[in-house]
Amino acid sequence: MKKVGLLIGVCLFAITGWAAEGWLTHMDLAVKKASKEGKHLLLDFSGSDWCGWCIRLDKEVFQKENWKEYASEHLIQVLVDFPQDKSEQSKTLQAENEALAKQYKVKGFPTVIILSPEGRLVDRTGYQRGGATAYIKHIKSLISNDTASE
Repeated sequence: MKKVGLLIGVCLFAITGWAAEGWLTHMDLAVKKASKEGKHLLLDFSGSDWCGWCIRLDKEVFQKENWKEYASEHLIQVLVDFPQDKSEQSKTLQAENEALAKQYKVKGFPTVIILSPEGRLVDRTGYQRGGATAYIKHIKSLISNDTASE
């Protein structure tokens, strides 16, 4: 019985669209959540298992506790992943990711897109040296420029 409960929990976890801790993988869910919570969206276009700069961004920034705390309070994070090993991604998710890359004219990885809570493009960035603290400051400046122009 415990195995069935665990399996159900894993399935529910996968269905809700969570990729890793604090990250969604489906844009429609992320947009609804951002609108409801009044948070900006951060889309990380990544090649998680082959792109060196993507792996560095994840390791140096997104996996750090201060980033996780900041992001959970201020952002809705979306992983738009293009791994070499696609065995963990459904064909539907692969198609959604391709459409997002085309929509936002992503030419390389990592590309980080910031959207307003309403889904309007705020800015785009990528890997930045300096770790999580510097990246938080960078993202805050992009968001504050957006809120200053409203």
